[in-house]
Amino acid sequence: MPLVERLIVAPMLAFLRSESLGGLMLMLSAAVALTWANSPAGHVYEALLDWVPPGPVALSVHLWINDAVMVVFFLLVGLELRREITRGELASPARLAAPGIAAVGGMAMPALIFLVFNFRDPSAMQGWAVPVATDIAFALAVVSVLGARVPVALKVFLTALAIIDDLGAIAIIAVFYTKGLDYAALGLAAAAWLGLFGLGRLGVRSVWPYALGGVVLWALVFRSGVHATLAGVALAFVVPMDERVGKTDAPAARMEHGLEPWVAYLVLPLFGLANAGLSFGALPDGSATDRLTLGIALGLVVGKQLGVFGALMAGIRSGLARRPEGITTLQLYGAAVLCGIGFTMSLFIGDIAFRGSPRGEEIKLAVFVASLFSAVLGLLVLWWAAPGETSGTPMEAAAEEEGFAEGREGRAQG
Repeated sequence: MPLVERLIVAPMLAFLRSESLGGLMLMLSAAVALTWANSPAGHVYEALLDWVPPGPVALSVHLWINDAVMVVFFLLVGLELRREITRGELASPARLAAPGIAAVGGMAMPALIFLVFNFRDPSAMQGWAVPVATDIAFALAVVSVLGARVPVALKVFLTALAIIDDLGAIAIIAVFYTKGLDYAALGLAAAAWLGLFGLGRLGVRSVWPYALGGVVLWALVFRSGVHATLAGVALAFVVPMDERVGKTDAPAARMEHGLEPWVAYLVLPLFGLANAGLSFGALPDGSATDRLTLGIALGLVVGKQLGVFGALMAGIRSGLARRPEGITTLQLYGAAVLCGIGFTMSLFIGDIAFRGSPRGEEIKLAVFVASLFSAVLGLLVLWWAAPGETSGTPMEAAAEEEGFAEGREGRAQG
């Protein structure tokens, strides 16, 4: 029985706790949405997303998912980011340099390519940030397909890069996609945040006061005009991370561990279902060659790999960054290609930028094609980059995945 537990049960549980599952669930929900939107019941899909449930806040189902449910995803991202900065892969300048430089290049180059294609179209320019972010769950799910052919060090590097990438996307949403501020509500939101911070200073260890306070914070941020999902990130930075009661009892660690299955099994699938329903019949003529579509697609496919790989190589050669140990140049290039998978954050920013616009279908088309192409090409590059280095059996590959998950859990516990 111990052998069965070690070779089968433990790797399976490790996989169920990993970001890879979230990515696979996201892929499945996107496939369901795509099929449903183009089926004879496509009108039911649209009607369901447009339905406004009765209640004090008049939001459609689509907006409830994107503006409220996704707060949980951003809270988890914020908790992971804070953990990595505090005691993880981003805790020292030496560790931060390589993924940080790569992430900056990977945000700048896609935006530049988008601007080159769309600078003459003011209506399209608001989508410049759509191709800047990497989908961490989707990318790690793709990497998991290769198992032990991909070294753990590369997975850690890709995770750190994507987390910094997400931080950049969050900052972009806060700065460039916030309009018409209600300063009274914003002031109340700041007061609520300070109150939650005070709970931590007073030593409140229960997670529930922070969770309930987070609901109030979300309502005030929503009212203020700042995108409501940023309330999740703000909340993540006030939940205590200290370890006065033991290694695993820090409220932030317990909250992160508790949220992971909810994000994987519910939040990401709901987001995929609500946002991936590309209706081919609704695409205007010439969508595939439209400048908006090309700017996003080439920004993700070409801009990401050029920006990430080019900036990283320049940083290494100049001495500003240290090459991640145990990773070949071709493997680094493969990781850069996978960064072109923009799915979740690209669709999310696209929804904010073009909410209510018929161009939303073009954005979905561009993100779908670019993410699929980047996933396939990245898989091929990483497969080619490690000939003969596979462990040879699915169980051994799963065991390495278990080690990766345990390493992340160890960093979470301090």
